[in-house]
Amino acid sequence: MNKYSPLFFVLVGFFSFAQSQDSAKTRLKIDGVSAVVGDYVILDSDIDKAYIDLESQGVSTTDITRCSLLGKLMEDKLYAHHAEQDSIEVSNDDVNNYVEQTIDYFVQQLGGLDKVLEFYKKKDEQSFRNELFEVNRIQQLSQRMQSKIVEDIEVTPDEVKAFFNAIPKEDLPIFGSELEVAQIVVEPNVSPDEEKRIIEQLETMRNDVLENGSSFASKAILYSQDPGSRSRGGRYTLDRKRPQMVKEFREQAYRLQEGEISQPFKSDFGWHIVTVDKIRGRQIDVRHVLLTPTVSNAALGDAQNELKLIRKRIEDGEITFADAAREFSDDQITRANGGVLINPSTGDTRFELTKLDPQLYNQILKLEDNEISIPILEEDRSGNKKYKIVKVTNRFNEHVADYAQDYVRIKDLALKEKQLKTIEKWMTEKISDTYVSVNRDSQACDFANNWLKK
Repeated sequence: MNKYSPLFFVLVGFFSFAQSQDSAKTRLKIDGVSAVVGDYVILDSDIDKAYIDLESQGVSTTDITRCSLLGKLMEDKLYAHHAEQDSIEVSNDDVNNYVEQTIDYFVQQLGGLDKVLEFYKKKDEQSFRNELFEVNRIQQLSQRMQSKIVEDIEVTPDEVKAFFNAIPKEDLPIFGSELEVAQIVVEPNVSPDEEKRIIEQLETMRNDVLENGSSFASKAILYSQDPGSRSRGGRYTLDRKRPQMVKEFREQAYRLQEGEISQPFKSDFGWHIVTVDKIRGRQIDVRHVLLTPTVSNAALGDAQNELKLIRKRIEDGEITFADAAREFSDDQITRANGGVLINPSTGDTRFELTKLDPQLYNQILKLEDNEISIPILEEDRSGNKKYKIVKVTNRFNEHVADYAQDYVRIKDLALKEKQLKTIEKWMTEKISDTYVSVNRDSQACDFANNWLKK
């Protein structure tokens, strides 16, 4: 719901925390404080530096007032304050991961860690990291509090209809050009010998950890082919209410006790072993090692030839694209849907042309309606290779929102409005129950929320 990047607010938080720590020794002058929310202080200098950081990200600050920035900072502190009151926890490893991202950003901007430390007047890297850790912890508390407020919010079909009917005709949204895209995927076969080699390698790692006390995290750093977790020692935090990993991974992880290591198991990404570091209610901290089997050139060639034959059969009218996808495609997510891709952002089958994934956009750029691409070789981040053919099955020109045609998108808008109203109600109630103090110089601000408690 923020129009700024999450990193921006991390940086804003950093300035606030750094100044607060320095001021502990020198005692802040009261006119240096813009506001206090619960246990958190927001300084005038936080707003100044927020402007500088926005401009460094290329964001125009022409229409951004000091009052609006202060209001946003106060919202974040209110969320964080009540997250702590509600005993919402954040994982130290998750926070440290964000710290790494933030430091990488600083280094890219200033050209080296030594220059970063000099610019922010920090004596050493560790103290810098400690301050960033607290900033990121607060930011994640704020985000989790917002998620908790709206996690159970749903809309009924009647509410969607009422939402749509309440929009004046002249104010109906205009949806941009959209496409529906279908695919047929053929994955090359892995030889039994290669699969055996991978399994034995994972078994050796597992035994080395269990019998010799080796570090599972070190194994992940050295050998795992999952770029998303390798640098963190293979670490992920799973939430039973938010299943972000594939089914096979979750099933293995949730049946383990702390310290146990699974036997090698297979997913669409390759072969894994997983261990549980800590169980925290509905959340568990896990680590895994992923190995992807090497596919021979001959197997890749066989997959390509198979797709060429499927493509020819479709073009000759022997079988429809949808039926071919159901019968031959190796992609478990799209095959049952006749190969039609689902937009992960909306849950719908449509993709807005201007928001298409660049890789997919390049694959369909020159395709006419109902034209089938030649076999395309694709490699994911884990190194798995596959061939696929794609087809644009539908095009929707730019148009004014229509209830029947655009139900999924209208439902999403209705849900967002309901979530916003829920957050507004929560904000109103919590502001009245929370200690809030706004500096005299900021009391003339026309805040969106009743921070002045008038």
